[in-house]
Amino acid sequence: MQLSAAGLALLKQSEGFRSSTYLDVAGIPTIGYGHKLLPGESYPNGIAEAQATLILSRDVALSEGAVSRLARIPLTQGQFDALVDFVFNLGQGRLVSSTLLKDLNAGQSDAAALQLLQWDHAGAKELTALKTRRAAEYELWTGHTVPSTVKQ
Repeated sequence: MQLSAAGLALLKQSEGFRSSTYLDVAGIPTIGYGHKLLPGESYPNGIAEAQATLILSRDVALSEGAVSRLARIPLTQGQFDALVDFVFNLGQGRLVSSTLLKDLNAGQSDAAALQLLQWDHAGAKELTALKTRRAAEYELWTGHTVPSTVKQ
């Protein structure tokens, strides 16, 4: 399974494009569409959007592979897209240790979707951008907006 156009659009919108290296909210040097610089990797003159898109495709492939390995049940396209975005943003380690993955693999899709909404903090700080991103992942997953009865 591969990330759909809707999943890619969410990822690109959430990450935004930056041609120069910057520190993300966790203080990690990043460039392009959320590409975390690898050891020895540097872009002193920045990058063009075309180069960022190429790097993004490689990074997305890693996230797709992680989701494909970790999900033990068949996924809908929306579930796959939401999980790829989640892994791209937070890393596969966070998914591995999550209640989200446990619920998913236990066949509790609705509970897993709600778990997405819990991942809206950077450290101890709740971030509006992460709340928005998790709500968009929930919508990809379920096809519905977050119910008003759900504390978000």
